[in-house]
Amino acid sequence: MVKKLDKAKARAKRHARVRNKICGTAQCPRLNVFRSSKHIYAQIINDETGVTLCAASSMSKDFDGKGSNKEGARKVGEMIASAAKAKGIENVVFDRGGFLYHGRVQELADGAREGGLKF
Repeated sequence: MVKKLDKAKARAKRHARVRNKICGTAQCPRLNVFRSSKHIYAQIINDETGVTLCAASSMSKDFDGKGSNKEGARKVGEMIASAAKAKGIENVVFDRGGFLYHGRVQELADGAREGGLKF
């Protein structure tokens, strides 16, 4: 019998492994990324208090474009960087959420770096 891999379970396992190594603090919060087939989401989290400091996604009202391609992911990265700058956040640790650092996740990170975030 051939067993089929559960992709969501494997991603959750990878995410847990990454989360054991990184933690967001007040001085250096965590930039978390989640991507679905149609949208991409990013949020900056302080893990000490468990508070989301700012968030951006391709479902935001001020977003124009598609969240399912690289250009949209780069725009979301720039949006999260500008929201972080407004809150006075410059340094973050990047949490890829168990996804490969490739494609839309990489474009979001590049857009955030262009917007002024350091990680």
